Amino acid sequence: MAEVSGAVGAVPYNQVVIGWCIFGLLLMAILGFCWVYIRKYQSQRESEVISTITAISALAIALITSALLPVDIFLVSFMKNQNGTFKDWAESNITRIQIENTVLYGYYTLYSIILFCVFLWIPFVYFYYEEKDETESNNCSQIKNALKYTFGFMVVCSGLLVIGAFVPLKVPNNINATEWEKVELLFQELGSSHGLAALSFSISSLTLIGMLAAITYTAYGMSALPLNLIKGTRSATYERLENTDDIEEVEQHIERIKSKCKDGRPLPSRERRSLQQLEEKLRTLRRRERHLEHFEQSCWTSFCNVLRPLKIVWGIFFTLVALLFIVSLFLSNLDKALHSSGISSGFLILGTNLTNPLNMLLPVLQTVFPLDYILITTIIVYFIFTSMSGIRNMGIWFFWIRLYKIRRGRTRPQALLFLCMILLLIVLHTSYMIYSLAPQYVMYGSQKYLHPRNSTYFDSQLGNTTTPVSKDCDADAPEDQCTITRTYLFLHKFWFFSAAYYFGNWAFIAVFLIGLVVSCCKGKKSVIEGEVDEEDSDLSEEELPYV
Repeated sequence: MAEVSGAVGAVPYNQVVIGWCIFGLLLMAILGFCWVYIRKYQSQRESEVISTITAISALAIALITSALLPVDIFLVSFMKNQNGTFKDWAESNITRIQIENTVLYGYYTLYSIILFCVFLWIPFVYFYYEEKDETESNNCSQIKNALKYTFGFMVVCSGLLVIGAFVPLKVPNNINATEWEKVELLFQELGSSHGLAALSFSISSLTLIGMLAAITYTAYGMSALPLNLIKGTRSATYERLENTDDIEEVEQHIERIKSKCKDGRPLPSRERRSLQQLEEKLRTLRRRERHLEHFEQSCWTSFCNVLRPLKIVWGIFFTLVALLFIVSLFLSNLDKALHSSGISSGFLILGTNLTNPLNMLLPVLQTVFPLDYILITTIIVYFIFTSMSGIRNMGIWFFWIRLYKIRRGRTRPQALLFLCMILLLIVLHTSYMIYSLAPQYVMYGSQKYLHPRNSTYFDSQLGNTTTPVSKDCDADAPEDQCTITRTYLFLHKFWFFSAAYYFGNWAFIAVFLIGLVVSCCKGKKSVIEGEVDEEDSDLSEEELPYV
């Protein structure tokens, strides 16, 4: 492969290619994971090709976008030696910009696809199937109605792009500037940033929604998932015996009510309502009995019983990881509260004053590529699984109205699209969560710079001489000595989003602690938790759970 020469040396593209090859392997793994994940939860009876492809693609795009973060950090870190000097090939600022622009263009592409999915493709597919369920009109009519509803999302997207493009980040130096000069400044800013502000504003708006979803689902799932693994589920045999007793009791109650009208007398309205409720309860109990028998006889249940000790170990491990995250997040937020520049700067912090475990660990792992890549990928996957745990336990809600339930092998196409939309937004917020956990690492990686005033010694010929000493890059470092990741530029383009994320982190910690208390107080879950419910109207009574 040809090498491109810079002012001092040549860019070692063989090293860069290695990083991107690992990214490609991770891409293949992400696609495989998304396919298995969606196929696991989609309904076998209501499976739709278009919704399946849309869900897999949306989730994959979100995970791929997050996978760019360690690549970005690796490239800026690889430009410098451990002593704080730039490598020969990175001495030229033009060369460094060329390397970072590869990541920037990757973000442009993926973020544009995310906007396309959120504001056009996913809404269109969702409303298409909503129209299909509600009416029996032809495909042209369904497409027409779906486009009509999708147009509203397109208007919102256009509004966000326009606002992001023309909200001035700088003010004219001349207070007497004419309106035309102010407009020229806006267009100059738009052109100089290559549309970064417009795209950053739109993505930050989606990330803000993702923050609310993370507070609602991820924080609770992070506390509930480990404890559920530790506590396990109730015995299927014991539950079936209890359910049989309940069936007998309800049947006896029904017989007592029916015996009152054997002579032909009509039942009072109160008795009729009670009879209807009891018959509905009996149908639910019989459905539970079929499900419990299925689980009791399933080979999967026996396999899970064998893995019970391993689940306990994983539960303890996930509990420790969750506590590590929360402690790191708390210390990071506390550091911002005590030492940041305030809300007007988005709680920008100059340096790290409080020790953060993850902020210390990630730079160490980053020196042995791809250990930091593996750790960040693990964090993202952990966030996905805890988010899914929260969504599955709580369902998809719109304020106080529950829209859908997420069930293994029984999730409707519309619910899958909602699920992927929520997970996509949560994964967008994951980048800022990682920044909150390890701000120094996300900004600069393992870069160091030469600090001239740290060490002074006496030379017999030169007298007092200052020896530059390498120091970790931070906000106080000279701009020409440390390269900021492109991820950070997207995260902190607008201070008011950063301020909102800061307060959102406190809310995340609070919801996690509340969820931890609730999960500790709750008993073991049923082996068919959420599989049978009296409120179900979208599932067939004869459909058994997918295992």
